[in-house]
Amino acid sequence: MDKEKALEAALGQIERAYGKGAVMRLGQEGAVIEIEAISTGSIGL
Repeated sequence: MDKEKALEAALGQIERAYGKGAVMRLGQEGAVIEIEAISTGSIGL
């Protein structure tokens, strides 16, 4: 089994266990997602 196939198998197992998007490759298209946030105004948080 070459490295690429081993990597794909490992990523498949992780996605089955933790859901789609659990692991994202650097530079992957669609890796930027919008997350809702509420500003508290506190720098300490």
